[in-house]
Amino acid sequence: MTRIVHLSDLHFGRDRPELYQPLLQAVNGAGADLVVLSGDLTQRARPAQFRAAQGFLAALNAPSLVVPGNHDVPLYNLALRLLTPFRRYRRAISHDLFPVRRLPGVLVIGINTVDPYRWQRGRIRRATLDRVCALAAADPAETVVVVAHHPFEDVPDSGKRLMRGAQRAVDRMAASGVGLVLSGHLHSWRAGHFIESHGGRRMLQIHAGTGLSSRLRAEPNDFARIDISGDDMCLERWAYDDAAGGFTPILHKRYRSDGAEWLGLGPSAGEPDMS
Repeated sequence: MTRIVHLSDLHFGRDRPELYQPLLQAVNGAGADLVVLSGDLTQRARPAQFRAAQGFLAALNAPSLVVPGNHDVPLYNLALRLLTPFRRYRRAISHDLFPVRRLPGVLVIGINTVDPYRWQRGRIRRATLDRVCALAAADPAETVVVVAHHPFEDVPDSGKRLMRGAQRAVDRMAASGVGLVLSGHLHSWRAGHFIESHGGRRMLQIHAGTGLSSRLRAEPNDFARIDISGDDMCLERWAYDDAAGGFTPILHKRYRSDGAEWLGLGPSAGEPDMS
């Protein structure tokens, strides 16, 4: 069994300090094989904010895979944003903007969807997509997970534009064997088959909210825990409970692969289906 913890949108600089230790305790207590962070580690890409994010990563017990979000490039410093947008991110977090991790039976591919010229919208470049599809098609026996900051499908009432190249990416990734997409950006939870390719094969997307940010969308701070064991997968959503003073599971859902896509088996007995 391979366990992945998926965090997103920590936004150091606009975070809730009282959640820092409870989140770290919950993530470290999960016993993950890999912690995935799908962008927006900082609020304004300032050095102090990157240092805070760096400290959080250093405190994790498990290895991590991180991709940048649009908040991880400068907004107001136009020269820095247009000429060397990822300089601070590379210095503090990682030089690698296309991180890949191989776990037992699982291939995790991180991609950079930030577009410094449009800042918020995002895009997926053709060269990036070529690399993803080549890796995904190389070993069809693996569960292939793609990590991106921006979602690949519009979410109603999000108020944000879909990133450039999203539909092309969905079609090609689905055809290449990608099964699972982890993303963030919108500070809201969603999980299910809301990505469909024109070829008809469905990918499952798990869209985490925000782990630490005070900028909420009428939802709690949360993260995802994903267990993959062959053709079986278990998804849990962990959310912060003010009364408990910590993160607790509020969703438990199981999936099974039919060889082409992940099919939901419904929530465990007595638990609501909140996907």
